[in-house]
Parts: sequence; C-alpha cells; structure tokens
Amino acid sequence: MPRTIFLLRHGQTDFNVRGIVQGSGVDSSLNNTGRRQAAQFYAAYGQVPFDKVYTSTLRRTHESVQPFLDLGLPHEAHAGLNEISWGVREGTRITMEEDEEYRRVLAGWVAGDTHARLTGGESPDEVAARQRPFIELLKARDDERTVLVCMHGRALRVMLCQLLNYPLSRMEAFEHSNLCLYKLEFTGTMFTVKNFLDVAHLQVSGARLSG
Repeated sequence: MPRTIFLLRHGQTDFNVRGIVQGSGVDSSLNNTGRRQAAQFYAAYGQVPFDKVYTSTLRRTHESVQPFLDLGLPHEAHAGLNEISWGVREGTRITMEEDEEYRRVLAGWVAGDTHARLTGGESPDEVAARQRPFIELLKARDDERTVLVCMHGRALRVMLCQLLNYPLSRMEAFEHSNLCLYKLEFTGTMFTVKNFLDVAHLQVSGARLSG
C-alpha cells in the first residue's frame, strides 16, 4: 500500500497580511485568522491516524499543527524545512512592482537561474540541498504510513519540485496560500499528487468547528 504525505503551508501571520517578507530569519506567530485556519484544518483532519508530524524549526509551523501535537503525536522539527532566506530583505515589504532586484531574481529562477539569490539570502538550489537529507529520511521511514509535514510557501514549492522530479525553474506552477494542502502518495519509488492546492477544509462551517 502506498504511503500518504500531507504537505501543509503554515497559517496566516500579520506579516502575510502586510506583504512583509518573513523568510527563515523572521520567527513570527500566527494571527487570529491563522489560528482559526489551524482549527479548521484540525476539524477536517483530526481523525486521520498520522504516524508522525514534521515541522520546520519556526513557530508558525508548530502553531499551525498544534492541535495534532496536543494529541501527543510524535513530532520532529527540521531546519531543512525552514523557509528560504530572503537575506537583508527579511522583515521588509517587497513587491514585484516596486523592487527591481526582487523582480530580476524571480525572473531568473523561471529562466533556470536557480542559483540566483537576493543579497544575503539563499538560492533555490541551496534550499533544495538542505531539504534533501529530510527527503531521504522521509523515504526511508516506511513504517510511517501517514505523515503530516508543515512548512513554508517558497520552501514548499522547492520541495514539490524535488519530490515530483520537476526542475526548480517550474516551482511557480505550485501555487500556495495560507494553510493550503498538497496531499501526496508515495509508492516507495514515486510520489504523485492526489490533492493540489486543497483549501476545502477552510470552508468548514462554524457549527462543525464547535461540535
């Protein structure tokens, strides 16, 4: 039987709302909306028999899966799952319209220049390299049949490219939003996507949340 991997992006933070880059160097917490999203995800998937929960080392991923951790499920935090570093731009607002370097670097990634980075930051190639030990660990632990992994937007795109054997230049194809889900199956040799950018759990009713 194939194994099931739930890849989750963290819930909303105030930095997300304000358009401020967080990256690996800003250890923000969820805001009220993010905490509600975490509760909605738990309402939808709290009965799934997860064998392990993995997060990055940043608190916004821990808080997004806290209801599962409160169940006492085994948990590991891995720095390899941390968000890309945006270097000196972390903690500042960056937009494609206003920032020429940001626009140039992102365009370079799409063109295949995935070793490009913002000043002081990481490249997608570097993020992929630090993710690979976690990917090998995930593949090797075949006793963990159903796994929940909570991480970050750009890191999630890099991870999906690696798991599905896409070049990193294609990572923009993997859209993301706060508390979105990509559900994958792993046969032991191959990953396939079963749920793509799934946010159905965020439509859960207030009645269900309180029940």
